[in-house]
Amino acid sequence: MTSPAMPRRLSVVPIALRVGALAAVLVASVSWLVSPAGGQAGTALSDAPAVLYELSFPEPEHRWMQVEVTIGGLPPEPLSMRMSSASPGRYARHEFAKNVFEVRAFNGDGDELDPVRSEGARWDVAGHDGTVRFTYRVYGDRVDGTYVGIDPTHAHLNMPAALMWGAGLEARSSTVRFAPPPGRDWRVATQLYPTDAPLTFTAPNLQYLLDSPAEFGGFADRTFTVTNPGDPGHTPTFRVALHHAGSEVELDRYAADVERIVREAVMVFGEFPQFETGRYTFIADYVPTASGDAMEHRNSTILSSPGALRTRHRQLLGSVSHEFFHVWNVERIRPRSLEPFDFEDVNPSDELWLAEGFTNYYGALILMRAGLAGLPDTLDRFASAIDTVRLGPGRRFRSAVDMSRLAPFTDAASAIDRTNWGNLFISYYTWGETLGLGLDLLLRARSTDGDGAPALTLDDYMRLLWQRFGRTGGSVPGVVDRPYSQAGARAALAELTGDPAFADEFFDRYVEGHEVLAFAPLFERAGVVPRPRAPGRMWLGAPSLRFDGGGARITSPVRFGSPLSTAGVARDDVLISIDGRTVSSARLLDDVLRDLSDGERVTLGYSRLGEISTTQLTVETDPARELVPLEELGRSPTPAQRQFRKAWLGSRAGP
Repeated sequence: MTSPAMPRRLSVVPIALRVGALAAVLVASVSWLVSPAGGQAGTALSDAPAVLYELSFPEPEHRWMQVEVTIGGLPPEPLSMRMSSASPGRYARHEFAKNVFEVRAFNGDGDELDPVRSEGARWDVAGHDGTVRFTYRVYGDRVDGTYVGIDPTHAHLNMPAALMWGAGLEARSSTVRFAPPPGRDWRVATQLYPTDAPLTFTAPNLQYLLDSPAEFGGFADRTFTVTNPGDPGHTPTFRVALHHAGSEVELDRYAADVERIVREAVMVFGEFPQFETGRYTFIADYVPTASGDAMEHRNSTILSSPGALRTRHRQLLGSVSHEFFHVWNVERIRPRSLEPFDFEDVNPSDELWLAEGFTNYYGALILMRAGLAGLPDTLDRFASAIDTVRLGPGRRFRSAVDMSRLAPFTDAASAIDRTNWGNLFISYYTWGETLGLGLDLLLRARSTDGDGAPALTLDDYMRLLWQRFGRTGGSVPGVVDRPYSQAGARAALAELTGDPAFADEFFDRYVEGHEVLAFAPLFERAGVVPRPRAPGRMWLGAPSLRFDGGGARITSPVRFGSPLSTAGVARDDVLISIDGRTVSSARLLDDVLRDLSDGERVTLGYSRLGEISTTQLTVETDPARELVPLEELGRSPTPAQRQFRKAWLGSRAGP
């Protein structure tokens, strides 16, 4: 077991060596003194001047921004300016430097220098006089949680995709000034530290700066406050900044539901974190030009969707619930593998099943507890997640930990070659969700107090992780001093239950192993039972099919172990007939399958590379299951089952 109280200088040395100068500077830096609830950047104990960023948008219709960076107090050696290739909350590489153009540099007297692009995301500036004014333009036409999106209505900025930084200057503070396009009255929503000037903000160091997205435009917003249940003297402010084409009524309803999520989520941990500026900001872009995405940050989140609040209100709240839970889980209860974050490389982690997967579980659970989701929808979601893991061929090859390690290849990563992820990968979000669900039900089932209510729940486990690893925060804003390891998460479960054997079994079999929990007896305690989703319906393996009149072309990898796979059929083959009947449309295929029985062996006609062949196909019943409450089956839950369900899914925040 790695002690959570181990001094940071000792515990993160291997990570500091991995990420180089950025980590070393931030780990060593204790020069920033910031009031947790203050609104201004702290005072530097060194005399190094702040880095000044000036952001302007002369031609927003052409989707680019002008960035001017002024850095003084430099040593005589060349300045190395870097563009990130990774973004907080993402684990894969994203080469933001590809969108940079028209790079120039000047010394303190205004004399032009020659910035040399020595690497793809690095420009070296030699011959300066201790001051460098570095200018460039950035193209951005994607509104999501990762990139920059600019148009005549707003500028949506993810900072790693927008701002270069000077190597070796990571501990310096920065000032960011926004200049609106001519004739536009734009405002800023961001977690950056405010100043007396409404368009000027500060950040105490690079980690905080690059983790601080901004929405600059004519958005609508609402604010509300929630008293900290763990400290009535601390009442943080929550801001909802919404860029959309809807009505004020829609915004009011949305903000009210966001508040319900915030009030329910905080009850899991019993207290809010100490937000560095005393505020948390929800930045939402719900416009047709946006891409569907959501991204957590230390004191804010980005939420984007092409769907409108008017038509997708409830669906959009799922991302709100998930991302706000990250305030605790991952932003502060943080895996050691992600702390400090490396802006110049991929960021692999063994613990995403917990950091993302448990957050996925709580995203759904909090909606249910807050009255923003119904029992049928919640159970459908859980059933789908369980089936994805239970039936996924990837579980034969990799554990939940192994799937977490694949994030650099799957988390919005791009590739041009075809993969077989359908057979080899199960999302750590989904697998982790089933682990969170299973552990919650296991803890509730194995322990009861005198009233029959569960004595231990997953809430207690998350609260313990918060106390051990997240609550103390960091000596540097934006940095976590006590990140956890896989061993630390295991040890915390042993401590919570007082049963190391239970913790070892859970981790060995289900987290680091390949087994799936037996959910049926666990759900029975809540008066919920599994049953076939489509009883009597035959199943070939659920590949993606494209019907073109001559047959059904298989357009996705055929699932290992499925009837089609066993018959020797593969991706790109064209199904022509089953049992002598054509399957040239979805309706005809459904008609054929409806007339077959489980285990029936029939002849399958198919075409491969233009050659027609036949094989023997043994059909099977669709293995998918659904979860239904006893009431739907005409049965009444017992008082104990009702109590269990209420304790699990009922509100903690009250009306």
